[in-house]
Amino acid sequence: MSKKQGHYIVNDPVLPKDTIVTYAFGHLVELAPPEKYDSKYKKWSLSNLPIFPEKYKFIVPAGKKEQFKIIKELLTQAETIVIATDSDREGENIAWSIIRQAKIDLKQKKLKRLWINSLEKDAIINGFKNLQDGWNYYPVYQEAQTRQISDWLVGMNGSPLYTLELRKKGIRGVYSVGRVQTPTLYMVYQRDQAIKNFKAEAYFEINAEISADQRKFTAKLDPYQRFKKQEELNAFRKKKELQENKQDALIKDVKKQVKKTNSPRLFSLSSLQSAVNKKYHASASQILQAAQSLYEAKLLTYPRTDCNYITEEEFDYLVLNLHKYLDLVPGQVSLNQIEPNKRYVNGKKVQEHHAIIMTKIIPSKERLSKLPKLQQQVYDLVLKTTLAMFAEPYEYEETVISIEIGKAFFKANGNRPVKMGWKRLFEQGNNDQNEDGENVLPKVEIGQQVKAELKCPQKNDSPGSLHRRNADNRYETAGRTLDDEQAQSILKTSKVSAPKRLEPT
Repeated sequence: MSKKQGHYIVNDPVLPKDTIVTYAFGHLVELAPPEKYDSKYKKWSLSNLPIFPEKYKFIVPAGKKEQFKIIKELLTQAETIVIATDSDREGENIAWSIIRQAKIDLKQKKLKRLWINSLEKDAIINGFKNLQDGWNYYPVYQEAQTRQISDWLVGMNGSPLYTLELRKKGIRGVYSVGRVQTPTLYMVYQRDQAIKNFKAEAYFEINAEISADQRKFTAKLDPYQRFKKQEELNAFRKKKELQENKQDALIKDVKKQVKKTNSPRLFSLSSLQSAVNKKYHASASQILQAAQSLYEAKLLTYPRTDCNYITEEEFDYLVLNLHKYLDLVPGQVSLNQIEPNKRYVNGKKVQEHHAIIMTKIIPSKERLSKLPKLQQQVYDLVLKTTLAMFAEPYEYEETVISIEIGKAFFKANGNRPVKMGWKRLFEQGNNDQNEDGENVLPKVEIGQQVKAELKCPQKNDSPGSLHRRNADNRYETAGRTLDDEQAQSILKTSKVSAPKRLEPT
């Protein structure tokens, strides 16, 4: 391979001799601003609205003209054009916009499409061996361009309209309106207002600390009740014969059920950010940077993905290297589930990028130890989560204990591990609480006498956090405040792009 200005010349057995590979960076072609249609639009005026061009104009930004010129010349000379942008709407839009802006006569060309959803070498080679007809994906470009134009219409009409109307009321500044940004900002505003106007109310709870065979666990009043005043709490305790100090209690019922849970799904960027933030309290931007650095070091796959599935190509190389990955994990765990499970492996669910997993390059423990702390933590979590899909399910006994204290009943819920399975990878020591915060209850029997000590803490309602990183940075939770179920479904399954920022006029 030899590098030239704006392109590469590649010689590889899978490609024709002297194949030329060129590239775009972002959108080389974009919709023209209103002033390119008519100079009157340079100054915002309500009399010029709405703006609805009969034919939309596209331009190449000044900073990208040199690369566009190189691509245009190469496309003109080529006999066969292979589109190899991301396998999605925007990838198709980028490629076709360049082809159309360059005025390439496709009737004189062969048009092919490299459509792959894995960046593994074998998958790329297989993709080039099985190139698709490029025209099959033209409707995907039309869909993307339609969205692009609708974004332009909202921004170029809405922004001047709201800005000028607000100026009439003495409110200065430029107010950008966008298809995505405006409803998103409104949801942030709603939460901010809810927190700002929240009035905390104090209340009391009644819990019981149960001592059974030198083991302690906590039970809650059943049915659960809150008490707004101390007098209400005192009256309830008197009525139910609940004493100030320790008193005898009786195990009235014990219900047990054996259950199994599969390992967590593989990581998308948002789920990785949520998990790392919860465990190590790093910000979303710090986590992205750490994942990006690991990607550039060829240790993790591409991080900017909203998918939590992999294809069989990735699964196959993970299986082949399981014993090497295991060397990086302390302790012993059995990874015997080596048949692909659709919970994790489903090529139909992978679009342009698959879930974040380890690459074929397995670092030594020494190399890992020299990485920045957050990179070590991100790699470790991705490693264990990926390996977990090869382990057996976590099996546990779900227990519900009912305790009679005085004339009141209390209930404790907890789990007792039966078979650790994939959770062995995440063990942090033998505590009475596992990593998910589940209470591990001691073994008790119906009719057993125990001791109880009441705890009556005073608490305050909380408005919640302004930034709920564990949920609000995930597209999967989008639309949960909407009443329309169909709209919720669309938001959860759609990927959207942020609108272009408007400059002040």
